[in-house]
Amino acid sequence: MHFAALIALAGGVFFAVWLAREPLRSELANRFCRPLRLCAALNALTALLLLMVQGGMMAGGWPDVWRPQVWLAVIGTQFGNVWLWQIVLAWVSLILVWLRSRHQLAVLLILLGAQLVMQASVGHSAMHYGVMGAIQRANQAVHLICGSIWLGGLLPFLYCLRLIHGRWRQPVIKTLLRFSRYGHFAVAGVLLTGINNAWLIQGRLISASPWGRALLLKCALVALMVAIALVNRYVLVPRMSSDGERAQRFLIRMTQAETILGALVLATVSLFATWEPF
Repeated sequence: MHFAALIALAGGVFFAVWLAREPLRSELANRFCRPLRLCAALNALTALLLLMVQGGMMAGGWPDVWRPQVWLAVIGTQFGNVWLWQIVLAWVSLILVWLRSRHQLAVLLILLGAQLVMQASVGHSAMHYGVMGAIQRANQAVHLICGSIWLGGLLPFLYCLRLIHGRWRQPVIKTLLRFSRYGHFAVAGVLLTGINNAWLIQGRLISASPWGRALLLKCALVALMVAIALVNRYVLVPRMSSDGERAQRFLIRMTQAETILGALVLATVSLFATWEPF
């Protein structure tokens, strides 16, 4: 839930701030006000809960999840030092979302980007030290940012597709073209950094361990997402000029399928991120 909320929130805000222009930006902000508030609330709440659960894992189990002294002990660890800032930024982001000011969207985007970068300082991406550790964390940060732009932008992309006829047609087409242009870089970034992650964590690209098999499942799901994205961009989008409504319906269905696959990718990552990569 934490991964999904943060990625959806970051991708949606990036779409509105960087890709959309007025008056479409205001329309998107109004349309996605409730979903953004929900994602921001989930992001803040699950960030806090993850610290509590980590305390239970490090101590004696479920009873220690609810003990403040255990939380303080966790904050004193390397994970806790990073995660405390994660919690603070998540709650500040929630306040900004509830203030509902278009002028604060850029600040919100910076805060969300910082949370994605800090995610790279915990878990398997923090297993190395020195120069190798810095490379691994930077690689993971780029992986998460690119993934957020791609996957998190699919929901506003779907909404824009439904506005492509009528008075919104020109600003929507310009926004979708920008998303397509940045999407190429985001997909390439996800693939390249994903390959680097596998090598940095396992020492090789393919492993027969349970962690390695789960990673292969994730790779298969991502490959399907890439295939759908390519069909959307180079098959369905060109057909919209000659067979508009039919191509639009197919594009919406394919993008919905891509979103579902993205959710399965997040579920898979959330599972094997708790396993030892050996």
